[in-house]
Amino acid sequence: MTSQLKKDETALEVIERAKQTVIGAIAETMDLYGVTPSAGRLYGTMYIEGEMTLDQMKDRLGMTKPSMSTAVRRLRSNGMVQKTWKKGSRRDHFSAETDFFKSFISFYCKKWEREVEMNVSAIEVASKELNEVMESDQVSRGIKDYAENLYNQINESKSYYKWLNRLIELIESGKIFDYLPIEHLEDE
Repeated sequence: MTSQLKKDETALEVIERAKQTVIGAIAETMDLYGVTPSAGRLYGTMYIEGEMTLDQMKDRLGMTKPSMSTAVRRLRSNGMVQKTWKKGSRRDHFSAETDFFKSFISFYCKKWEREVEMNVSAIEVASKELNEVMESDQVSRGIKDYAENLYNQINESKSYYKWLNRLIELIESGKIFDYLPIEHLEDE
């Protein structure tokens, strides 16, 4: 083996270790997005390797095709993977979202929107029921006071949900970057 070939082989081993370090870190942190470490490893692999088919994913990661399909479906629902079309291929191809800002916005805004929707809806239903108790002539003053305290408590949380809606709007519109700009790193 020539000296150059040996150096190249060593360099390729270093590159592979570097890739695996990043993929491993991504896999470890994917629990924040509600995905398993194996789905995180899949996302990390796609992020590093690029577009892949289910068969390529299965071969690269040693997972079953059903496991791959489940992981891809979860990653797609989180906006972290997209199905891509490739001319001349019958197989589905998938690519990872490589813009972490876009992934963050998609994932967290969806979750926050769900939180607002569910809780505001619950507050409206509960408020209506509590109003009925507070306005009833059939209920003692102590019970009415209890209902009113609870009514006030749950309605105070509306300010949080209103604020969260504004935060979502700020993030989704990109205006957040006016207040918290993305810092592009120069070569260090």
